[in-house]
This record gives sequence, structure tokens and C-alpha cells, in this order.
Amino acid sequence: MSLLDNLRARLGPAKGKISDLAKEHGDKVGRGLDKAAQMVDEKTKGRYSDRIHTGTDRAKGAVDRLAHQDDGAAPPPGTSSAPPPPPPAS
Repeated sequence: MSLLDNLRARLGPAKGKISDLAKEHGDKVGRGLDKAAQMVDEKTKGRYSDRIHTGTDRAKGAVDRLAHQDDGAAPPPGTSSAPPPPPPAS
């Protein structure tokens, strides 16, 4: 058994627990992400606002995808399984 197969076998049961926790506490995670983003935005004096908001939105999307993983339902609107676009050139 390869290392990757071994990891998948061990983490398989945890996948359901993570999904359950994301369903149960997703709103709290979202509020925490918003607070952290606001604090970082204030500390950087708004220089990285667009990147901070993009990262926050992606993190919330990931939590939403985790929460809906066991449902068999489609992920919420605005979340996709497509790879994220590259960051804008500065």
C-alpha cells in the first residue's frame, strides 16, 4: 500500500466528521473569517483589501463546499470546483 493510499484510508472517516462540523459551525467560521479579514485590512491600511476579500470569499466557499459534501446536493451558488483564476499582475 502506497503512502497516499495509507493516508486516504486513515483520513476517510475524518471526512464525514469535518463535513458535519462545517455544517454545524459554518456560520461561526464565516464570522471569524470576516473579523480576521477586517483586522488585517485595518493593519495593512487597506493596501491589500482586494486580496484579503478574495481570500476570505474563497475560504468561505471552501467551508460551504465541505458542509454540502455529504448532501449530494450542488454546492451553493458562487462556489465552483474549477481552479481559481490567477491573481492580477501588479
